Amino acid sequence: MKHLLAAAFLFVLNVSLFFGQGSVRGFIKDADTGEPVIFITVGLEGTDIGTSTDADGYFSLTKVPAGTYTLLIKNIEYEEVKEAVVLENGKVLTKNLFLKKSVIELGPVEISAEKSDQKNNVNISVQSIRPQDIKKVPAFGGQADIVQVLTTLPGFISTGDQGGQIFVRGGSPVQNKVLLDGMIVYNPFHSIGLFSVFDNDIISNADVFTSGFGAQFGGRISSVMDITTRDGNKKEISGKIGASPFGGKVLVEGPLKKMKANGGGISFILSAKNSYLDKSSPKVYPWVNDGNGLPFNYTDLYSKISFGGSSGSKFNIFGFSFDDAVTNYFALADLNWKNRGAGGNFVVSPSSSPVLISGNFAWSDYKTVLKEAHVQDRSSGIRSFNFGLEFKYVNKRDVINYGVEVVGFSTEFNTFNPLGVKIELEQNTTELDGFFLYKINRDRFVLEPGLRMQYYSSFSVFSPEPRLGFKYKANRRFRLKAATGIYSQNLMATNSDRDVVNLFYGFLASPEELQSNFTTPNHETRTINNPLQKAIHYVAGFEFDITELINMNVEGYYRDFRQVTNTNRNKIFPDNADNQFRPELLRKDFIIESGRAMGVDIVLKYESKNTSINMVYSIANVDRWDGLRYYDPVFDRRHNVNFVASQKFGKKRDWDISARWNLGSGLPFTQTQGYYQPPGVEGGISTDYTISNSPVMGIQYAALNEGRLPYYHRLDVNLRKTIKREKISVEFNAGITNLYNRANVFYIDRVTAKRVDQLPALPAIGIEIGF
Repeated sequence: MKHLLAAAFLFVLNVSLFFGQGSVRGFIKDADTGEPVIFITVGLEGTDIGTSTDADGYFSLTKVPAGTYTLLIKNIEYEEVKEAVVLENGKVLTKNLFLKKSVIELGPVEISAEKSDQKNNVNISVQSIRPQDIKKVPAFGGQADIVQVLTTLPGFISTGDQGGQIFVRGGSPVQNKVLLDGMIVYNPFHSIGLFSVFDNDIISNADVFTSGFGAQFGGRISSVMDITTRDGNKKEISGKIGASPFGGKVLVEGPLKKMKANGGGISFILSAKNSYLDKSSPKVYPWVNDGNGLPFNYTDLYSKISFGGSSGSKFNIFGFSFDDAVTNYFALADLNWKNRGAGGNFVVSPSSSPVLISGNFAWSDYKTVLKEAHVQDRSSGIRSFNFGLEFKYVNKRDVINYGVEVVGFSTEFNTFNPLGVKIELEQNTTELDGFFLYKINRDRFVLEPGLRMQYYSSFSVFSPEPRLGFKYKANRRFRLKAATGIYSQNLMATNSDRDVVNLFYGFLASPEELQSNFTTPNHETRTINNPLQKAIHYVAGFEFDITELINMNVEGYYRDFRQVTNTNRNKIFPDNADNQFRPELLRKDFIIESGRAMGVDIVLKYESKNTSINMVYSIANVDRWDGLRYYDPVFDRRHNVNFVASQKFGKKRDWDISARWNLGSGLPFTQTQGYYQPPGVEGGISTDYTISNSPVMGIQYAALNEGRLPYYHRLDVNLRKTIKREKISVEFNAGITNLYNRANVFYIDRVTAKRVDQLPALPAIGIEIGF
C-alpha cells in the first residue's frame, strides 16, 4: 500500500513533464449559490475540443496546441459565457467561472451535455438521476423520493409497497452498493418500501450502475448507486418546509462565511424529515388495514458543512442519523433499526499539475432488532469504516483514473434456527483495494479497460477483477456498446428466501462455516476454497437517437453468479460432533449456491422542454441452484412494464401533471401443501409423545417457490402547482396512489389463510414552502 501511494504521488508531480502542450481546467459554479454546475458542456469555440463537467463541476481540456482561444459555455439553464484564454506549452491554466441563471426563454436546440456524454462514454447500464428527474414521477403520499424513480428504471424490481426491497437484474438487495458522498450506506430504504433515507432536496446527482460497472467500484456483485449531495448556499440563508399526510420535512442552508467574487466561502445545509404515518393513517385512511392504518414511522437527519477555496478545491464534512420503526405489524411483529454515521470528502486541484485528486473517509453504525409474536428476538448490526483516494487525469479526450480504497467492518448476528438453537456470530474483516481505469475516446469508438485488485484480509484471499467497456459510434445517431467484468463481495444478508415478508434486514460477513464441497448443476463436485460471493457480468446493446428528442436504448445481459451465500433452508440437524457423519447440506446454517440471471431491457424516451415520456419493458429470468435443485428466487419477475409521463402547462408553465403505470408478472412463492399436528415434548423425556400434541401447528410446504402470485399493476397520478413571488415559492401537489384501487396481493397468512393486499387507493395532498 505504501509503495502504491508513493507511485501515485510521483505520477501527480511528474505527469506534466510527460504531456506537453497547454491545458485549461477549472470549476464551473452557480453565481447565485456557489453550487457546482454539473454535466454542462465546456469547449473551445471553433474547435472540436470539448468536455462536460463532472459531479464537482470540474472540467479539464488538455494537450491543446499553444495559442489564444475562446472558452465557450452554453446551456439552456444559464446565460452563455465566452472567456478568452491564452494557453502556453507545458503550462496549466486554471479558470473558475460563475454562471448566471438564464432569464431568456431559449429554444430546444442547445448544446446537450447528455448527448455529449452518450458519445464520449461507454455508458452501458447506467442511469443518472437529477432532482428534476425525481419530480417527473408522481410523488407518493405527496412526498417526492428517489426510490420512486428507481423502481421505474430498467432491471429494477420491488417486491411490495410495504417492506419491499429493491432487486436489480437478478441480484439481491445486499448485493447492491449504495454510496452517499463516498460513504457506504447499508440500509438506504425504509420499511414501507416507498421512501429512502435521502432527502430529495439534498441530492445533486445519483449515478445508478445496473451491470458491467467499471473498476472504480467494487465489493458488490450486482449494482452500484453513487449519490452526491449538494453544498449549502454560499450567498444567503434559504430553505424549505413541507408537509403531507405521510410526513413533514425541514431544510435550512446558508453561508457561515460568504462566497467572494473569486469563489471560496463556507456553507452549511441541514435536513430533517419525519413520517408520522402510524399516527395519521388511521384518521386519514380509515379503510386501510381494518382501520388500524399503516404502522410505519421514520426520522432522517442529515447535516453538511462545506469549505471552498478560491482555486476550486473543497472539503466537506457530514453526519447523519436515520431511524426506522414498525409497530405491531399486522399484529405479528415490531421492528426497529437505527443508522448513525459521519464522514468527509475532498477535492484538490494542484496548481502545478493537471491531475485532480479526490478522497473520502467515513464511519457508520447500523443496528436492527425484530420482535415477533411467539418467536425469540432476532438482532443484527454492522459497524463500518471506509477510506478512498482517487486520481484523475484528462489527456485530451482520454481519461485516466486510479486509486485505492480501504473498507473495514464488524458484524454481529443473533437469532435462533428452526430447531430453537441460538446462533450468535461476530466477525471482523478488512478489504484493501486498488484500481486503474483508462478511457480511450476516438472518433468512432470508446474503449474503457480497467482492473480492480481486491484483497480480503480475513480470508487472505486476493481477487484480481478485470473490467472492460466498449462503444462503437456507427454514425451520429446509432451506437453499439458492450461491457463485462468480474465482481466479488464479502457480505451477506441474514434474512431467508423462504420468508414471505422480509422486514428484518441484518448483515453478516461471509461465514467460513460452509460446506467443503459444492455439487454443480452438472453434478460435478467443486471444492469451496473461500466463502466470497462472485459473479461475472456480460451486457451488450445499442443506443439509437430516432430524432433529436426521441431515444431508444436496448440492452441484453447475462449474469453468472458463480458463488453466493444463503441461509440453509434444508437444515434439519445441529452442526455438532454427534452429527458430523450427516451430509453438510442438512446441518450447516449457511450454504453456497450458484445461479444465473438473463434478460433484455428496452427503453424508449421522449424528452423536450415541457414534456417527458419514458417507456420501459423488461423481460428476465432468474434461477438459483442450491446443490440439490434449481429454484426461482422470490424476486424472479419475468415481465415488467413502466410507463412514466409528465407535462408542464399553463401560461407560465407553473402547472405540472405526471402519471406512472406499472405492470409486473407474478412473483414466486412457496405454497402451503398441508398442516399437521407435531408430537408434543413440552414435558421433557417423561412426555408420552404418542398421546401428546404440540400447541403449535406444523406446516407442510410444497416445492420451493413453484407457485406464482397474480399479476401486479398500479396507476399513480400527481398534479403540482408552483407559485413564485420574489424569494418565496409555494408548491402545492395533489395525487392518488393506486388510482383505480387495484387489489394487489401482498401475502397469504399460512395459518389463517387470510389474504393481505398491497396498498389500496391513497389520495394525498402536500405543500412545500421555499424561502
